Amino acid sequence: MAARVDGESPAVNASPGLSVVARLSGVTLRYGSAVALDGISLDVRAGCMVGLIGPDGVGKSTLLSLVAGAREMQHGSLEVLDGDMRDAAHRQSVCPRIAYMPQGLGRNLYATLSVEENLQFFGRLFGHDSASRRQRIDILTASTGLAPFLSRPAGKLSGGMKQKLGLCCALIHDPDLLILDEPTTGVDPLSRAQFWALIERIRASRPGMSVIVATAYMEEADRFDWLVTMDAGRILATGTPTELKERTHCRSLESAFIALLPAARRSGHVEVVIPPMVDHGEGFAIEATGLTMRFGEFVAVDKVNFRIRRGEIFGFVGSNGCGKSTTMKMLTGLLAPAQGQALLFGRAIDAKDMTTRRRVGYMSQAFSLYVELTVRQNLVLHARLFSLPEAGIAKRVDEMLSRFDLAGVQNSLPDGLPLGLRQRLSLAVAMVHSPDLLILDEPTSGVDPIARDLFWRLMVDLARKDQVTIFISTHFMNEAARCDRISLMNAGRVLVTDVPASLASARGVATLEEAFISYLEEADTEKSVSPGTRPGTLQMDVRGPEDPRWFNGFSPARAWSYTLREALELRRDPVRATLAMLGTAILMFIIGYGMSLDVENLRYAVLDHDQTTLSQAYALNLSGSPYFTEKAPPASELELDQRMRAGEISLAVEIPANFARDMQRGAPAQIGAWVDGSMPARGETIRGYMLAMHEQWLAEQQLQRAGALPVAAGKVEIRFLYNADVKSLPAMVPAVIPMLLMMIPAMLTALSVVREKELGSIVNLYVTPVTRSEFLLGKQLPYIGLGLLNFLVMTVLAVTVFGVPVKGSFAALMLAALFYIVCSTSLGLCVSTFTKSQMSALFVTIIGTIIPCVQFAGLINPVSSLSGLGAWIGQIYPATHFLIISRGVFNKGLGFTELAGSFWPLVAAAPIVLGLAIMLLKKQMR
Repeated sequence: MAARVDGESPAVNASPGLSVVARLSGVTLRYGSAVALDGISLDVRAGCMVGLIGPDGVGKSTLLSLVAGAREMQHGSLEVLDGDMRDAAHRQSVCPRIAYMPQGLGRNLYATLSVEENLQFFGRLFGHDSASRRQRIDILTASTGLAPFLSRPAGKLSGGMKQKLGLCCALIHDPDLLILDEPTTGVDPLSRAQFWALIERIRASRPGMSVIVATAYMEEADRFDWLVTMDAGRILATGTPTELKERTHCRSLESAFIALLPAARRSGHVEVVIPPMVDHGEGFAIEATGLTMRFGEFVAVDKVNFRIRRGEIFGFVGSNGCGKSTTMKMLTGLLAPAQGQALLFGRAIDAKDMTTRRRVGYMSQAFSLYVELTVRQNLVLHARLFSLPEAGIAKRVDEMLSRFDLAGVQNSLPDGLPLGLRQRLSLAVAMVHSPDLLILDEPTSGVDPIARDLFWRLMVDLARKDQVTIFISTHFMNEAARCDRISLMNAGRVLVTDVPASLASARGVATLEEAFISYLEEADTEKSVSPGTRPGTLQMDVRGPEDPRWFNGFSPARAWSYTLREALELRRDPVRATLAMLGTAILMFIIGYGMSLDVENLRYAVLDHDQTTLSQAYALNLSGSPYFTEKAPPASELELDQRMRAGEISLAVEIPANFARDMQRGAPAQIGAWVDGSMPARGETIRGYMLAMHEQWLAEQQLQRAGALPVAAGKVEIRFLYNADVKSLPAMVPAVIPMLLMMIPAMLTALSVVREKELGSIVNLYVTPVTRSEFLLGKQLPYIGLGLLNFLVMTVLAVTVFGVPVKGSFAALMLAALFYIVCSTSLGLCVSTFTKSQMSALFVTIIGTIIPCVQFAGLINPVSSLSGLGAWIGQIYPATHFLIISRGVFNKGLGFTELAGSFWPLVAAAPIVLGLAIMLLKKQMR
């Protein structure tokens, strides 16, 4: 038994002589201005199951993440397993003794990896050899019923199976402390019961193991040895479930929790009373017949049938992913059913039929209002969206503010409101247009019991007084028991529909949860579950690695484990795999041809007002040039202007009348040349071509008149080395390769890390023995290999498609590419350390690679022409040096000796950029 709380003290200290697994003293943590934990002091006794109870947002997850070492301490002191958690060395040493399951279904898992592959990955992280991993995996999967599903991807498991797999991954290293953050939220009652039975078997096999659990289900908390009740970042009371109920003179733990709240918080709270429904014989609000929804081959809703009477409170009960939300969306017209029919008030549902849709109010599972608008503005907006008369909107909004007790916060933004007030606002918005049917998708998830009861009183008032039909989904069985009727749903099918009391009575059980478990077990039996899928006994006799040095210093095996996992995930993600394999080749074609600097095949037209032999000879001089392509002559100056505006021609030559006569008389003769200057560089080139050809024509005319060649004082002959034809491709292709090898590998590497942040699997870095360098190197290696493959593909394309041969040392180019790719992937890792979303990582990586490559690395303008900050960036940026090597090998026939000055900056930059990424990466959440 755990130590009992003395008086009203918010903390508990273990009795003298009792072992303590965690000790918190004055622990405070803030997220900006929000206080998550406010001076928490607590001793957690070892060897028992401790439960943290309270609604979402009270600090439970924050406290658990601190104890697990996943989050950075701010104020106060925390000792776990006899050591200070501020000390990085202690955190590293106790990682093998702590197992942490974060909040969320399968959040510490990898969806594309199979059950077997997930377990193998975690086994490698904790240093188990192949034989040990095999034995542990077999024992854990046999005991949890996962043995027949070893090859199934984690993303295709049910919610309960995901949680069992998450627990297996957490237990693969024999922890002394198991931390579970709401492990059964969103899981069906049968899976919850199996999960807790598994925990009991584990505790029986390992009596010394301590377990700390956060839960939102009070019926679960009743089974724990010791409870910590929390609210607003503080501890309300601690003790056994029996002690808390005795202290508050309450029969249920939920009532005890309400009684423990500060007086101001529970002021005015009364128990919810559900008056019996009176059927006025007005027919049915909803009729569903054979309602079916498929997403590809997956059947989300399978032939659902039910009828809901007008004015009825109808409950939809089931686990996450069972099809509740999909059914609700079909009933509101947001999704068109694949099969079957649904009627609202006797009319078929049509997404375009606003008459029927105005009779429905919908409150989604997630908060979906506009956080930029105040409470009143949200109500006004939705009133207008439903076309309420403008003159009556103000009155209706005032009515909603009053009825849902929101007048005091009408000018506040929703983001700053407590969760209970946000839910009431969502309900008010759903009711602003006076609907006859209200569809509520898990409206009280995460809300404290007082706010939940207030919400229910509002719903009862709407149903009984206003005859509003309410269709509500919920995870909480005590809420489901308040409904007039409920449907129990599992795997897309409705198992049974009846009055809550009748369901329990029909199964001969005391509670609705027991009845649901009975129906689920019957459904499982009908599916003919194969032998071996039922949970078995758990006997974990194997131990961890004998050498404790495994958990200290750099481990190539742990880094390689991340490399294998990243390679598997990449291979099974078609989008990322396509980008990794073909992205550079596709972009090389686009940029190689699209960024040509050649100015040729210039379209021009001549407006000849003279129409003489001499004027025609002048026009023929242009048409004979390889740089110009003649188009049909315009009929007038107006047509000439129109064609140039339309981009049909880049150069227009206008020969005036009397051109030949003036030339023969020696009088000034002016020719008009109109050049498209929308692209200045191109326009200047056209101008130069035109002037050169004009001067050549004049010289020829002078020679013809003189009849003899002039004596030349000297002659200059210009020859181009390395690119004799002065073409763009031999210059651009060797420059495009460095640009793409900087952008694509950096982008893929950054996304690989940030993706883990978004999915939550980054927590495995925080709570396992893997070091920052092992994590980053393991993530980087596959993309170095892919970068080299992309380099080879682009080199082959350069030679075969673009006709740019490798004239110098290919070995020198290959070695330089290796160091350069290490730099680019390391740069991507640096970006991933401070970006939190894949979109931001993508944006920062593109900006941070393309702009320096184009502007400062010498792709278009030489670095020597830059000054100030631009010159400094050009000198240190790796692309500058690889660009010199690439052009030197492709165009100039250079090798190691000639390019040594550019090699050493790349060799030095690779470890510097990688070291910077390792230094910037945090081993804890902030």
